[in-house]
Amino acid sequence: MACDGAWEIVQSATLLEVDDQSLVTLAVVSQDTAAYGELIRRHQSRVRNFLRKLAADPVEADDLSQEAFLHAWDKLQTYSGRGSFIGWLLKVAYTTFLQSKRKSKRYSEVLNEVGYVAEQQSGRYTQDADEVSDLDKLLAVLTEEERAIMVMSYACGLSHREIGDATGLPVGTVKSIIFRGKKKIRTNFDIKDHKHG
Repeated sequence: MACDGAWEIVQSATLLEVDDQSLVTLAVVSQDTAAYGELIRRHQSRVRNFLRKLAADPVEADDLSQEAFLHAWDKLQTYSGRGSFIGWLLKVAYTTFLQSKRKSKRYSEVLNEVGYVAEQQSGRYTQDADEVSDLDKLLAVLTEEERAIMVMSYACGLSHREIGDATGLPVGTVKSIIFRGKKKIRTNFDIKDHKHG
């Protein structure tokens, strides 16, 4: 029994050193739940933060995060290794979010209310970008698609190509949506673009 415990410690220490692609292979080929557990440990905060920016309710976002990891486990064999694992995982999370939204009419009512409140509170006041700390208020002026792509780009640090893989959009479209999202935020909050004065 003590030997089993020692082996588990060695195994988990080894998993910490393995890259995502190898962990996916272990999880798929051997149905190794410890390998998948390590993938969850590495990426759960990014997935949860991503979903919290999309969902109106943090508790709902946490539930969606768990659901997304369950879906990812079921679909793990479909990860081809092309692009980063986190990009693939965010695609699963985004799909989980969209499916949940379709099931719930309540979501659109809450989103409209949040959007309305943020618009009312913003009052189109002028301030420097450095002084704007409420990211949620900024994101509330964007469409669902713009918000998802901006969060993937700025909060999750994905490249345009990775975002394209996650959303199924061409890279040019991703760039346009990011440009449009930034412009919309600047316009709604009268934020000056420091590059252009």
